[in-house]
Amino acid sequence: MTVRRVALLTAGGLAPCLSSAVGALIERYTALDPEIEIIGYLDGYAGLLRGEHLTVTPEDRERAHLLHRFGGSPLGNSRVKLTNVKDCVRRGLVAEGQDPLHVAAEQLTRDGVDVLHTIGGDDTNTTAADLAAYLHENGYELTVVGLPKTIDNDVVPIRQSLGAWTAAEQGAAFARNIVAEHSSNPRMLVVHEVMGRNCGWLTAATAAKYREWLDTQEFSGFGGNHRAAWDIHGVYVPELDLDIAAEAARLRAVMDETGCVNIFLSEGAGVSTIVEEMLSRGEEPKRDAFGHVKIDTINPGAWFAKQFAGMVGAEKTMVQKSGYFARSAAANDEDLALIRACADLAVEAALRGESGVVGQDDEAGDELRVCEFSRIKGGKAFDPSVSWFRELLQQIGQLQH
Repeated sequence: MTVRRVALLTAGGLAPCLSSAVGALIERYTALDPEIEIIGYLDGYAGLLRGEHLTVTPEDRERAHLLHRFGGSPLGNSRVKLTNVKDCVRRGLVAEGQDPLHVAAEQLTRDGVDVLHTIGGDDTNTTAADLAAYLHENGYELTVVGLPKTIDNDVVPIRQSLGAWTAAEQGAAFARNIVAEHSSNPRMLVVHEVMGRNCGWLTAATAAKYREWLDTQEFSGFGGNHRAAWDIHGVYVPELDLDIAAEAARLRAVMDETGCVNIFLSEGAGVSTIVEEMLSRGEEPKRDAFGHVKIDTINPGAWFAKQFAGMVGAEKTMVQKSGYFARSAAANDEDLALIRACADLAVEAALRGESGVVGQDDEAGDELRVCEFSRIKGGKAFDPSVSWFRELLQQIGQLQH
C-alpha cells in the first residue's frame, strides 16, 4: 500500500517508553522514507476526537533521538474509550447523538491519515481494536498498528510490555530510600505500595530488583545497620491468597527480632476486599471511563497498613507509593532495545498494511510479531509459581521450603 501520512498517539497512564517509542517511530520512518509525513495527535484519543495534532518537522526528525532521554510523552495522554459514548459526551469530546468511533474515523480521513500508531496499554489497544474494526466495517482504508505499553505487564498475549522493566528498576531505586525509613522510629512498619491493578508482576519484579541491589551491599553491623533491617519481609500480589492473621503472626516475630517490618504491596492485592467493604456501607467507588475502580481514591496501602499495624505491634506506620516515580522515568537500556525492535516491526507492518499490536507473542513461542487485535485484552495474571519469585518468597521467610 502507499503510505503518505502517518499519525501517532499515546494514551492511558504513563510508562517509561512513551517518549522513546515516539522517537523510535519517527527515526524509523525517517530512515526508510523521509517523504512520509508524520503527525501526532495531542492528548491521546481526546486529541483525535478534537482534531488537534502536531506536524513533525524536519528539525523534529533530526532531534528525535533526544526523546529517548526523557520519560512522559511529548504528545500528552488521556483515558478515553471511544465506545463509551456517554463519557465522551460528558467530556465535550463529541456532541450528543454523535458516535465517537465515527467522529474519529472522519477526523482521520480529513487529516489524510493512512496509518495510525497507538502507543498504550490494554485499554488503549482494545480501543484501537474497536476503531480498526469500525474502520474496516465501514470502508475506511486505514492501517492501525499498536505498541504495548504498561508497567503492569498485563497485556494478553504480550510477554513483555514496553516500560515494565524500567518501572521495576525505578521502583527498586525508590525503595532504597523508603526502606531507610525503618530507622526513623522504633517498631516501624513501612509499606511500599507498587502499581498493579490486577497483576502482581511489577510488585514481584520490583522486589526482585531491590534484593539484587541488597545482595551487593555490605553492612557495618553497627546499631541498626544490618541486612535484616533493610530486607523485605513480605511481598503481596493479587494472585496469591493472603491469610492476614497468619502473616501478621509471622511479621510480629520479625518486628520483635528486627525492630521493623518492610512490606512490598501490589495496589491491586486488596482492591476487591476494600470495594466489598465500601459497597456494604452503601458507598460506590469512583471509576474511570473504562469502568475500572480509581485505585488512588481507595488507598489500598493505607488499608493494609491499618490491618497489619496493630497485629504486628507497630508504633508507627508509613505508606509510600512508587508508581508515579517509576512510571515517569526514561526507558533503561533493556527497554530501549525492546522499544526499538517493536518500533521497527511496527513500521514494517504499517508499510505493508498489516494491523495489530506488535509484541512478543507468548502464545507463539515469544516471537516478536504483529498480534491480532482480536486477541488483545488486559488482565493477564502474574504467575506466582515462577521459580525466581518462589525463591524470593522462600528467602524472606514468606514461603516455607
